[in-house]
Amino acid sequence: MAACPSCDCQSELGFDIKMAFQPIVNVHNSDVFAFEALVRGANGEGAGEVLSRVNESNKYTFDQTCRMTAIETAARIQLPSKVSINFMPNAIYEPETCLAQTLKTARKTGLPRENIIFEVTEHEKVENHSLLVDVFKTYREHGFLTAIDDFGEGYAGLNLLADFQPDLLKIDMKLIRNIHEDRIKKALFAAVQRAAEELGITLVAEGIETIDEYYYLKYNGVELMQGYLFQKPEVEAYTIPDFESLKR
Repeated sequence: MAACPSCDCQSELGFDIKMAFQPIVNVHNSDVFAFEALVRGANGEGAGEVLSRVNESNKYTFDQTCRMTAIETAARIQLPSKVSINFMPNAIYEPETCLAQTLKTARKTGLPRENIIFEVTEHEKVENHSLLVDVFKTYREHGFLTAIDDFGEGYAGLNLLADFQPDLLKIDMKLIRNIHEDRIKKALFAAVQRAAEELGITLVAEGIETIDEYYYLKYNGVELMQGYLFQKPEVEAYTIPDFESLKR
C-alpha cells in the first residue's frame, strides 16, 4: 500500500491555521444540521490568503492539518451538530492510508464518525477521477457522510455524480443568487432537484443572502441552506441562528 507524503503530519506546514464555523441550517425544523469548517489564518486571515500559501510541496500536509484542526476544534468548542470538512482531492494518494490520521483524531477527540461530513469542491480540477470516486466510497464505508460542494460551477459536475452519489449535493451560490426572479435559474434548479430526489441525495442551497431567496427555496421544498442570511463564519466559535427573525 502506497503511503501519502506527510500523511502522518510529521512534516511542518510552515504556518498556523484556525477554523471558522458556518451553520448549515434545516429551515423546516428551525435547527442546525451541521457546521462547515472553513480555514482561516492564525490571525483570522481569509481562506484566499491561506490557500495562496499552499503548493505542491505542502498540499498533503495542509490537507491533513485542516482535517485534524477541524475535528479537534469542533470537539473543543463542543459543536452541537455535525461538522463538514473540505478536502483536497489531489492531495490523496491512497484512500485508506490518507484517512488513517483522520480516524485517529476522531477517536482521540471522541467525535463520532457519523457526525463528520467530507465535502469536495468542484473548483479544484480533479486529476484522477476514478481515485476520487474510490475516496468517496472509502469514506462512506468508514461511516462518514459525503458531499459535493459548489455543484454547478466547476470540473466534476454530472460526470462525478454519475459515478458516485453523495449524501449531500451543495448547489453553487451563483445558481441561487436572485433565483426567485430568474426564470432560467428556476428551471435549472428544478431539474437538479428532481435528479437529486431520484438518486436519494439531499440538496443544500449555498450562499443564501436575502429573505426572498430563502422563502423561494423553502416553499419549493429545500430543507438545508447555508449563507450570510443565517450566520457568517466565526473563528473557533459558533452561533445558533435566530430563526424567529426569518419569519414574516
